[in-house]
Amino acid sequence: MFSETHRKSGCVEVICGSMFSGKTEELIRRLRRAQFANQKIATFKPSVDNRYSDVEVVSHDAHSIISQPIDNPARMLEVDPSVQVVGIDEAQFFDETLVDVVQTLADRGVRVIIAGLDTDYLGKPFGPMPKLMAIAEDVQKVHAICVRCGNLANHSHRLSKSKDLVVLGEKDVYEPLCRDCYNKALKEG
Repeated sequence: MFSETHRKSGCVEVICGSMFSGKTEELIRRLRRAQFANQKIATFKPSVDNRYSDVEVVSHDAHSIISQPIDNPARMLEVDPSVQVVGIDEAQFFDETLVDVVQTLADRGVRVIIAGLDTDYLGKPFGPMPKLMAIAEDVQKVHAICVRCGNLANHSHRLSKSKDLVVLGEKDVYEPLCRDCYNKALKEG
């Protein structure tokens, strides 16, 4: 047992990559391991992401964990002081205030595990993800498999013609592509 003078150190972990790379699956795996170790967790997701469930974080392979949908990252600071691990899914959909919230939680001694797209459909850094990766103690980039050639994919190619930055969808709207296939797809228009 830790003494009263021992202070637990918080940390920030980021899991990033393209669509269909296993980001949410890895987030859920880490949260389940924390639960197995009898750690108290809290999980958050942006309320805009209701593809599979309004109140669960759900991976493409149908694993899930209960979560609290929120619009404002500051709501995470209201988490019970006994929470040791905070999970955040689809972090790219939150605004830049998420960075300060995550720093505050980690400074309180909380392990913060974040999953999100590192780039948008145009291949540009997405939302607060670059800053979150910069402040993290650990960053893991996961990859999908290119559906056209079988190489490692790190691009989320949008199949629809929408120019909106946020378009929720699955395999009907996005496909994971490697750099070469992504560049070819952009040229094909």
